[in-house]
Amino acid sequence: MKADTLRASANGEMDVQSFRMRILGTMIGICFHALLVTALASAQASSQETDLDKRVKKFLDEHRNDWHDLNVPASDGKLLHDIVLKNKYTRALEIGTSTGHSTIWIAWALSKTGGKLITIEIDKGRYEQALKNFKEAGLDGYIDARLADAHELVPKLAGPFDFVFSDADKDWYKNYFVAVSPKLVVKGCFTAHNVSRGRRGFGGIREYIEYVESLPHYSTTIDSRGSGMSISYKTAPD
Repeated sequence: MKADTLRASANGEMDVQSFRMRILGTMIGICFHALLVTALASAQASSQETDLDKRVKKFLDEHRNDWHDLNVPASDGKLLHDIVLKNKYTRALEIGTSTGHSTIWIAWALSKTGGKLITIEIDKGRYEQALKNFKEAGLDGYIDARLADAHELVPKLAGPFDFVFSDADKDWYKNYFVAVSPKLVVKGCFTAHNVSRGRRGFGGIREYIEYVESLPHYSTTIDSRGSGMSISYKTAPD
């Protein structure tokens, strides 16, 4: 009887150990599968880099020290690119092209979402240089560049838009926003440059940010990296 009991106990311990080994083997298998999937996804993402991506990256790298005429820094350009790409926006408006640094970042994202950008510049010299930059970067097919006074053109644009970047005269920021907001779709985003907590009193920025932050159908944050950016998502119709 005692020997039978010992054998039963030993067998029970072996069964427990066997069960634990099976569990451990299953967990190792799951972890390995997860790592494999992650590696394959990373490899696939890398392999999906298009010729256009390579061309844009080359252009931005070669011209990284050339953006002096009222252009955004690269960190702000990437922020705009990422917002457009993350939300899959396709109908964009930029107020204030300069020579096109921010335009290229936005249009690069739109090339991946199947969208297009209208951008407005009042200065002929900057406008013509921007056109050259768009072509060199390979993004001219995604950009509808307008030489115009944004004060006059923005209210006339039909829309609708799902993404707007305002980087023109700061005293007119609120006016641009008021003109565009009815044409901005719900879940769309209105961004404005040179807005940070420390610059609330600069030009018309204070009036603009206080106004947009007071609106119940907009959710606004300020990204203070780079030159500062207000990011306002529309949560309900006007």
